[in-house]
Amino acid sequence: MNVLELYIWIGMTIFVLIMILLGYLGGRGTKNIDDFAIGGGQLGPVLLGLGFAATYLSAAVFLGYPGWSYEWGYANLWLMLAIFGGGPIGALLVAKRVRKINTKQKSLSLPDWLGDYYNSDILRVGTALLLLFNIFYIAAQFVAGARVFEFTMGLSYHTALTLIAAIVIVYVFIGGTLADLYTDAVQIIMMTLAGIIIFISGIVHFWEGSITNTFEVITENLNAQNPNLVGIFNPESPYFDSISAVIGAILIQAAFAATAPQLFNKVLGLKNEKDIGKMILVYVLVMFCCVVTLFGGIYSRAAFGDNIEVSDMALIEYIIQFFPTIIAAFMLIVILAAALSTTDGLFVSISTVFANDIFLKVFVRRNIIKINDKKAQQIAIRISRLAVLAIGIVSYLIVLNPPKYMGDLLWIGVSGIAAGTVGPVLYAIFGKKKPSPRAAELSMIIGLASYFILYFGKIEKSTMAAGAWATLIGIAVMFILAKYLKQPQLEIPSQKDAI
Repeated sequence: MNVLELYIWIGMTIFVLIMILLGYLGGRGTKNIDDFAIGGGQLGPVLLGLGFAATYLSAAVFLGYPGWSYEWGYANLWLMLAIFGGGPIGALLVAKRVRKINTKQKSLSLPDWLGDYYNSDILRVGTALLLLFNIFYIAAQFVAGARVFEFTMGLSYHTALTLIAAIVIVYVFIGGTLADLYTDAVQIIMMTLAGIIIFISGIVHFWEGSITNTFEVITENLNAQNPNLVGIFNPESPYFDSISAVIGAILIQAAFAATAPQLFNKVLGLKNEKDIGKMILVYVLVMFCCVVTLFGGIYSRAAFGDNIEVSDMALIEYIIQFFPTIIAAFMLIVILAAALSTTDGLFVSISTVFANDIFLKVFVRRNIIKINDKKAQQIAIRISRLAVLAIGIVSYLIVLNPPKYMGDLLWIGVSGIAAGTVGPVLYAIFGKKKPSPRAAELSMIIGLASYFILYFGKIEKSTMAAGAWATLIGIAVMFILAKYLKQPQLEIPSQKDAI
């Protein structure tokens, strides 16, 4: 065992023990399904802002996205604009109104919120099943954690995959959303520090008297390897080969921030709707410090050329080669933290689907299963925790053979959910009257079908762009059908009134 491996084992042991302790503390505060899903709706803006950023960013910011930068060069920096521009726009569009409506609905998740708003169990269960797409997202995070263990600690990929899956399952099983948020707060602070260090490190390593000269040297290096690496767009990239692909990336990032279930439940968990602005401000500030890690992939390409076999490992190789051992160990632990920070939120959001959205809101509320409220809550908690185990096993099995790019796997899940849910969510925010539930149900079905046709039919090669165009189709269907499939309803407050 070399010094780096020793430091990582020591650091990971300490880190995991802290995570399990926080999971235990979260578990002590988890008394019912409300606590498990949204922390009882009594959470503050700073904690939720940190959690929102940690969950939004994921390990892709340290592995998958720098890997794209390594593979495709400067064109991938459009992703920074998409994340930093699209994400906050999506959050600002929906967060306040969603939270305001939920003061009356008391919903616990995205399917629950839509089902309650449109009074449709078809929409509730359909959206709940749609969220199973996020198993691909969880699987991508498992790949990230496993790659770090494999690359730095000499473990086999399958042993590393088993280890990372077990760590996440244990502490989410114990603590639910409270464990998720406590651990996210620790993880995002580490991620923020790491992002700043990585960005500055490249400037220091390639320094040529000024920042301008330094990036000129980096640019010349990349251009000598492949002129496409320094182009505004890169024809070799499936994500940023044209302005339409960039627009698609921005739109899907906004849709992700607006309706991703693991983010949506954090908005529902906010104690005071007036604190939405504070929550988003915290999220934006820490997110900016993290997304500059995309430069790490560019630094790696300038340093190593095209000699790194697995592009997802480009940033790790850069860290190991150019950082002091103890700092490298810290940075690699941060990457594991990034994987954990998203995975735990995804586990909670999907497990809530089975416990609350289907069991409590359909089977119990419709008297298909006749039990008292106390017993129902106890069973719901058991279902949510058993769902964590089941989801973990399925996600594990999906990536027994790792994908070429973890980012591709991640966006399959995100795009499918956005295509089916953004239309109904936006109409709930901006529509003046509730339409027939059939409009929302058809928007979900047609949006999802459009995504399948565009991406899996190979009409659009970018998962993000395919998701964006399918989402726009779903929105159009929602607003058009709402006009023609009306049902008498009391007028709800407009967006202007809500603000």
